This record gives sequence, structure tokens and C-alpha cells, in this order.
Amino acid sequence: MKKILRILVYTILSLLGFIILVVVSIFLYLKISSGNIARKSKALEFAEVKTLTIDGSTFRDLNKNGKLDVYEDSRKPINDRVTDLLSQMTLEEKAGTMFINMIGVNKDGSLCEGPNLHDLFTLLESGTSKMIFMKKMNHFNILSGGGKKEMAEWYNKLQKLEERSRLGIPITLASDPRNHYSVNPLSAGFVGDMTQFPEPLGLAAIGDSLTVAEFGNIARQEYLAVGIRVALHPQVDLATEPRWPRISGTFGEDAQLTSKLAVAYIKGFQGDTIGPNSVVCMVKHFSGGGPQKEGIDPHLEIQKGQAYPGNNFNYHLLPFEAAFRAGAAEIMPYYGVPTGQTSEDVGFSFNHDIITGLLRDKYHFDGIVCTDWGIVTDMKIFGKKVASARAWGMQNASEEERVLKIINAGVDQFGGESVPEIVVKLVKDGKVSTERIDNSVRRLLRMKFRLGLFENPYVDVENAVKIVGNDKFKAAGDLAQRKSIVLLKNDTIDKRPVLPLKKGIKIYIRNLDAAKAAKFGTVVDKPDQADIAIVRLKTPSEVLPKSGLLGQLMRAGALDFKGKEKEEILKLLATVPTIVDIYIDRPAVIPEISAACKGLYADFGANDDALLDLVFGNFNPQGKLPIEMPSSMDAVRKQKEDAPYDSENPLYRFGFGLSY
Repeated sequence: MKKILRILVYTILSLLGFIILVVVSIFLYLKISSGNIARKSKALEFAEVKTLTIDGSTFRDLNKNGKLDVYEDSRKPINDRVTDLLSQMTLEEKAGTMFINMIGVNKDGSLCEGPNLHDLFTLLESGTSKMIFMKKMNHFNILSGGGKKEMAEWYNKLQKLEERSRLGIPITLASDPRNHYSVNPLSAGFVGDMTQFPEPLGLAAIGDSLTVAEFGNIARQEYLAVGIRVALHPQVDLATEPRWPRISGTFGEDAQLTSKLAVAYIKGFQGDTIGPNSVVCMVKHFSGGGPQKEGIDPHLEIQKGQAYPGNNFNYHLLPFEAAFRAGAAEIMPYYGVPTGQTSEDVGFSFNHDIITGLLRDKYHFDGIVCTDWGIVTDMKIFGKKVASARAWGMQNASEEERVLKIINAGVDQFGGESVPEIVVKLVKDGKVSTERIDNSVRRLLRMKFRLGLFENPYVDVENAVKIVGNDKFKAAGDLAQRKSIVLLKNDTIDKRPVLPLKKGIKIYIRNLDAAKAAKFGTVVDKPDQADIAIVRLKTPSEVLPKSGLLGQLMRAGALDFKGKEKEEILKLLATVPTIVDIYIDRPAVIPEISAACKGLYADFGANDDALLDLVFGNFNPQGKLPIEMPSSMDAVRKQKEDAPYDSENPLYRFGFGLSY
């Protein structure tokens, strides 16, 4: 028997060793290959940018021809500069400008030319030099987090490398939200050193335009400090379907509240006019991504399209109308199919009725329209497909047909893609006119000029260290976390409210930092030793069947606790008086927990310090629910995907919130 076990152990270890060897070999191969790409790219590089002094003013000679071109002259009108630059661009350079994809960052702030363990998204992209010099791209999306000093240094190196391109068109760097405290590892990984406010749903729980404008202004300054000039947010979708996985990024289900906060948010980032101190907002997801059929997100291959059983398509447009009034610079359509709302059932970015008919013609939007990420090509790692392109309604079309459909719909830019060669081929084959390409590239170049990137694309590294996450900003974020927490229940013991708790009591905790709790009382090991228990939970989720890799990462499905997990929670609540805090990224279904606990809070991204300050009376609860809390999953299933506040006998209604 022992011999058999030894053989089994040896076999397992050998197999693991083989797997590790294969992975390392592939990793090294890609490293070497990317290095070869970088070396080949050097043949395409030009000299670094020099400066010209004319009439006492200094200008950057971006195309290295020794004279001042119109596009290099900051004294000229922006439209003239755009026209001049456009006239000098090749078709390949124009096509490259129309693409934005993820870009890797090495941990030490050096440029990334291949896969690295710090930034796993480098498995999906092509390497910095290849995208700049071979793909002619000058828009990128940074995903990973990192130290503020290293991020600023990396950004400057990226711009310095881009200077060596033929025309020296500066990089525009974009990012998803980075300034929210989150328990979601997918989004928490973006934060780095940035100040942490509650998630947008928490900003909606505060409901104050001034707080949202302050958030936008602080995030703007931190983005600017490290070179991020496009915010791939706010998400002004309305959370009318409670199972939808992306609710935490919204301002809730109320169109009026969302509209008010969207204006404050955009003004905080962009200012009243777009200029060198602005971060422009790519507002998403036009024309409203909230009403997903059964809450199934269209990131997933099992998506079922958007549903409008309440005929509320126009209700979901209201926040975008407010965003247009606020001067939103860019728009991102979503993946889903607006089923039955347009002349053909295809995803928003493929949909001419949505992009040209509604966005361009009705709303007269002349800013940049960028697709959501990955609707043309499949997602691959090491050449192996891990997820299909989210080309809903165009699944059977070729990549070339998809690109043509998107261009004809009226879109300017392809998100999460690096295939400008397809655009080049479409033009050379006579399927797309040069004039049509010029229209989109003109919009993209104009934004670079408005942001002042042609004059100075660099950041001050020392300033980045001072600005990002400074004490004043952190204090504002901490205050907002406290203001966003909603008190849902405050029971009585001996006819006295349980909350706030008295300090110095014996506390049993779960999912809470013991050292922080110990500042308020004595932390004990067992529930029956405690005067009170404090437990932090989060809205349940499940992996949807056949949802693929992305489905493994996405918090989707039912909203109620089940089985052993539910039994253990209710057992604790029956053993000792318990205060429950639940993180709401989607509306939790918790009728039994609500009935059995002595106190109940809802948070939307708040650290332990923030919660404990409320529990022990250092801060009075102020938040109000920006969404309904349903009373059962049956009630959830009966709701109309596109209708607000339609849950039958909700456990807690929209706008509910107590104070001490």
C-alpha cells in the first residue's frame, strides 16, 4: 500500500513539474518573441522630438522635419491643426488611431513588451512597441494598479517611446474606475495608491451632487497626475433588473437621481470646458445597459438580450440626455441587443438606428463613440480561445464584416481591439471611403488637441507622488464611505435601541479586522462569550451554467443565501444579538436575516473603520437606499427588467434609511 502511495505521489509531482515546465517554457517563448518584436520595431522608429524656437516661443517638432507645421503650432485654431495633421497621416496611421486596447505595465514602471505576472492582462495584448510602431496605435487602456511613482514614470516612458513614431502623435491613456473601495477583486485590483470613495451606488446613497462633484474633482487630479486622460465612466445605466452583475457601478434605478449625479460627476472630471486640466468622460452604456433579460450580462455567451416588457426604453435614455447637457465628450454603447426596439436585432455598436439614428441625428452628439471591449475578435490566451467576441446579432459574421458594420453604424473607435489592418483592407477594397475614416479620426485627434497633449504629454513624477492619495483626498474618501452606509434596522433590547453600541463591550466578529474592532471593545473567540456579534456579509452570487471563463469571475445569478451558509448565519443570529452589515453590489434578498438580526446596515464599498464608526456612534447614519431590496426571489423573477421600483412588497423600499 505504501509503495502504491509513493508511486501515486511521485506521479502527481512529476505531472505538476511537467505542467510548470510547459507554462514557464511558453512564458519564456513569448518573452523572447515579444523582445524580437520590440527589436524589429526599432527599425520603424524615428529620432526623438526636438524643439523649435520661433519669435521667442518654443514648439515641439513632432514630425522631425526641422520646421513648424500647422499641427505643431499651438497658436493656430484646433480645427486647422487637425486638418493639417490628417493630411499628413497615412491610411495605416489613421486606422491605428481608431483602436484602443489594454496595455501592460511592469511593476517597476518600465515598458512592457510581453507577458508578466504583475499584469495578467498582458496575456491579452500585443506588447507596447508592436502596438505603437507596427499597429500605429496611440490610444491605450491601462487596467492594472500600481504605485503612483511607478505609474507616472511608466507613462512618461510610454510618451517618450511614442515620440519616435513618424508624426509624434501623443498617447491618450484611458482607465476604468480607480477611486472606489471594493470587495470585488476584479475592480479592486485597479486602485493602487488612489483615494478610495464608496462605489457609485454608494455615491447615490449619499445623493448629494456636491459630494459627487468633489469625488470627480479628486479623481480627476489623481488621474492627471499619472497621465490618465479618459475616464471610461460614469456608468449611467439604470439598475432596474436586480440580478444584473454591474449594478454597483451605477447610481441606482432612479432616472432623476442618476441624471442629477451624472451631471455633477462629468463636471467634476471635465470642468465646464475641456482643456489641459480635464479628464474626459466616456459615458456608458448607451442607450442603457440595465434592462438585461433575467439579469444575464451580455459579457457572457449565454446572454439573452435586453428586455423592455414595460415599454420603458425611453426611461433609460434620461440619464444620457443629462450627460449630453453636461458636455459628455465620449460615449460607449453596450454589448446587448435592444430586442424589438430597432429595425434589426443587433448589438448597440452594430446598430445604425442606435448610433446614427438616435445618438447622432436625434441628440446631435458629435463627440467620440467607442465600442465596448472585444466585439470583433475572440479573446485568446497563448493562442487559445477563452471567450468569444461579444458580437451579439453578428455572431456568424466574419471579423471584417463586423468592423464594416460598426463603421457603417457610425462608431469612431474600436475598444479592446488591435486589428487596424482590417480597416485598411476595407478602405483599399473600396468598401469604406477615406472620407468616412477621416470623420472618425478627426474627432479622435481633436480631443487630443483639446486636452493639450500635443503641447505637453508628460507628467511631473514628484507631483504625482504628492497628489495621488494625499491626506486631504483620503479624508474626503473616508467621510464619503461613512456617509454612504445605510441603516436599515435598529431593533430594541429592554425597550432601548440597540444602536449605537456602547464601547467596552465583548464583541464576536466575522469578516472584520480584529485589531480595528478591539479599539471599541474586547474581541472574544466564541459567540456565547460575547455581548454582541458584528458580522460583515455580501450579496450572494452564483456561477451561471455554461457562462465560460468570464462567468466564473462575474457576480451573477440568485440574490439569496442558501443551504449551509444561510444556516450558519441564522444559527449565529439565534445565539447572540447580532449586528449585520451587508455589502450591496446587487440588491440582496435577506428577509430571514433581517428579521433575526438586531441591527442591519447596507454598505456600498466601505472599510471596517467606516462601519465601526457608525456601529459605535462616532458617526450618525445618513445614507438612503438607491435601489429596492426585494423580499423574495419570486418577487425578483416577477419584476419587469426595464421598470424601476416594481418589486412586489419589497423588504426595504427605494429611498429608505434610518438614523440614530
